[in-house]
Amino acid sequence: MKSKEIIKMSKGEKEKKLKELKMELIKTKADASKKGPKIKEIKKIIARILTSNK
Repeated sequence: MKSKEIIKMSKGEKEKKLKELKMELIKTKADASKKGPKIKEIKKIIARILTSNK
């Protein structure tokens, strides 16, 4: 997900996406040995959403 896409989202959409990503991160961490790059990408998207909320 690109920063431009996040900026265009409404606050409610951002909160919903943030919750979804946090749940996905938890699930992915349980199987971290196979999905290392996926964890990094999820963390980056979460950081972008949190940064755009400020």
